[in-house]
Formats: sequence, C-alpha cells, structure tokens
Amino acid sequence: MYQRKSSVIERSAAISSSVLQLLALIGIALSLGSAPAAANPKYAGIVIDAKTGETLYAHDADELRYPASLTKMMTLYMVFEALERGAVKLDTRVKFSANAAKEPPTKLGVGAGSSVTVEQVIYSLVTKSANDASTAIAEHLGGSESKFASMMTAKARSLGMSRTTFRNAHGLPNTSQTTTARDMATLGIALREHYPRQYKYFSTRSFTFGKTRMGNHNRLLGVVRGVDGIKTGYTRASGFNLVSSVIDRDRSIVAVVMGGRTGASRNEQMKDLIARYLPKASTRGNGNLIARGAMSNMAVAVASLELPKVGPVPSQRHEGNQRLVFAYAAPTPEPVVGRAALVNSLIAQKVAIPTPAPAMIPPMPVETASNQAVDPVTTASTSPRDGWMIQIGAMPDRNAAVELLARAQGAGGSTLSRAEPFTMAYAKGNEQLYRARFGGFEGQAAATQACATLKKKGYACWATAN
Repeated sequence: MYQRKSSVIERSAAISSSVLQLLALIGIALSLGSAPAAANPKYAGIVIDAKTGETLYAHDADELRYPASLTKMMTLYMVFEALERGAVKLDTRVKFSANAAKEPPTKLGVGAGSSVTVEQVIYSLVTKSANDASTAIAEHLGGSESKFASMMTAKARSLGMSRTTFRNAHGLPNTSQTTTARDMATLGIALREHYPRQYKYFSTRSFTFGKTRMGNHNRLLGVVRGVDGIKTGYTRASGFNLVSSVIDRDRSIVAVVMGGRTGASRNEQMKDLIARYLPKASTRGNGNLIARGAMSNMAVAVASLELPKVGPVPSQRHEGNQRLVFAYAAPTPEPVVGRAALVNSLIAQKVAIPTPAPAMIPPMPVETASNQAVDPVTTASTSPRDGWMIQIGAMPDRNAAVELLARAQGAGGSTLSRAEPFTMAYAKGNEQLYRARFGGFEGQAAATQACATLKKKGYACWATAN
C-alpha cells in the first residue's frame, strides 16, 4: 500500500514538473514577442516610434531582405515628388509601352499604346499593387525603368536608407534588389512626413478600374484601430511583407514585418507588434525625423542632425543611448534642406554609418520658383482651396510650416485624418510668410470642431472660409 502511494506521488510530482516546465516555456515564448523569428529564418521586424525615432522593437532589422511589392512605396514616393514639383499632374496620361504591358500579374491589364492617368496609377499601386502600372510610371518619369531604379536608389540614400538597392519599380524577383526592415520603416516615415496630402491614398479600401473593383491587399485597414496604411508585398523569395502606419490618439508608430510564412501569420504578427508597442510609444516629440531632399553624402546627413548648441561634436558612437548617435567629427556644415536626416535610431543605431558610392547621389537641387511647392510671390498657394479650412500658424520658412502641420495632424488624430495639410505663401511688408493650413472640411462646424481639438493640444487655431 505504501509502495503504491509512493508511486502515485512520484507520478504526480513528475506530471507537475512537466506542467511547470511547459508553462515556463510558454511564458518565455510569449515574453519574446516575436515567435515567428525563432522558426522562420526569413523573418525580420521593427517598430519605430514615429514621434521620436526610438526603436521599440527589432529583430534582424538591419539584415538584407527582398522588398517584393514594398518597392512600390518608393515608386509612389517618386510619383508624389513629381506631383509636388509640377513635373506631372493627377490627370497627366501615362502611356503603357509593350514592356510595361507584358509585366506579369498582379496588373491592370492595359494594352500597349493605351494610357491611364497618374491618379489611376497611384490607386492601382496602393490597392492592387499593379506591376504593369509601376513599370509604366517608371518609364514615364525616368525614361526607362533601369534609369528610374537608379533614381529610386539615389533617393533611398538621401533618406538614410543605406542598405537598400532598387533594380526595378515593382518588386518582382531580382536578386540584387534588397532592403532591410529598418530601411522600409524609414521610407514609411518619409512618406508620411514629406507628403501628408498624398499619403491619404494608402488608406484607399478599393479602386474601380473599368468594370473591375480592386480591393486593397492590406487587410488591417479598418480592422486594427489606428492603422492608416501602408503597403503589403509578397514573392516566394521574400515571403509575406507588410509595413503599417499607426496613429492612435497621441501615439504614432511605423512597424515592419518581413518574411512571413503566410499572409495570415504576417498579419497576426503585425497585430501583436502594434498591441505590444503602440502603448510604449511616446506621447511627445514632433516627428519630422527625415529631411526632405537629397543629401550629398551620408556624412552630411549625420552632421545635419540636431546637434548640441555648445560643446564639441562627439566623434564616436554612444552605445548606451539608442536615441541619437553621431559618427562624424568634422565641422558641422549647414543642413542641406529642412531639419535633418534622422533623429534617434534611423541612422547608425546598430552599425557604423556606411558611406554610399558618390555616383549614386544626385546633386542637391536648388530651390527656385519653378520647383517650389508654393508660389513665393503671390498671396495664395499653387493649388487654391475652396470651402472651410483652419489655420494654425504662419512661419517665415515653408519647411517649418510643413513640420507644424505634421505635428498638428498627429495630435489631431481622427479629427484631422481626412484633412488636407497645405501651405499658403503671402507677403507681409517686405517679409514672406507661409500660412500653415488644413482644408477639406465639409463645413464651418467641422472646421470649428477641428480647431477645438487642436486647442486642447496647445495649438493656436482658427477657422476661415478664405
């Protein structure tokens, strides 16, 4: 009898020990917050606080991966840039060459010699991820797809995407076309910061072309609170990729998942990252992490970070602080354009800053009246707005006005999610100022409500119909 009890006790102890071990393993797996990483060598991920640039999560974020259709984020960046400088308009016709028409699906299916508008190209890229439209716009803007790919790579370098190389505009397989999760996060932030008016296209749920309705491949839109874009991607070599922008109340992040085994598992990992790290994002910080325009080289990009007002320039990395890293000790040159390359971890957070080949970097364009986004002489913007709008300030510098708008849109949350930020140049005596405004309100009540929200956040604001 005693022996039987002893045996039962021993078995019970063994079972209890096994249960405890299993629970411990489950706890460890849950605490890692990146379960796909352990079983999937293709996986890479990152979460960036879009207000401060701090890296909230990273797994193989600087390892090379294939972008697949995330490539189209840069294609669209180039399109938005062309729209801003007036090289094209939304109704400009884009002709499909035989080369564009023969691209494999997914595609619009436009025949060689036919054309669509620039806006239709944009919609087709953000929803259906059309490969033929990508090639067509690349040939339209660059003369050839290969030249456009070189332009894309140069633009990537100017934004601080030091490990990204583009060979085509669509992301179809090319072993030389590589990127990293960190670089894709940088691009996502740049799209939001530099082109807030055009960025709204990424939230498009569906697009009708002819008799065909094309739904957005991004299944998180309208499902996960705060998600307002950006892009999905898949090839057999890359796995399932996704870049997500999330703005919820006073917090904002950009998250990247690359190399998912399935679309469903990729989406679940993204949901998990958002749930875990959005609450950890800062409620303060002005965003504006990435300077506009090309940099002459990466050293200039680093040197144009927001350096201390006094004291020597640090000459080496500071390992204990991921938020701001310097690796350039020469005298600080003037910032090239706007506020400066990357604040916090977006440049050289993990490795020393590489110097890209100078040949890949185009010369810095001189801002003239012909390429400015606003007219420097007249008292209105180049795109006059009608109806009710709100104004939150006037700045002597356009970049400062743009930064103010970006901060306010982040603070405004859903109230400003569909508003269109823009600047208006006007003369005040001998001084030129830039009004920072939002348009697109349905009436006075909507504009007044938006102002009330912003005033609670500490912004000056008033509604106007002119």
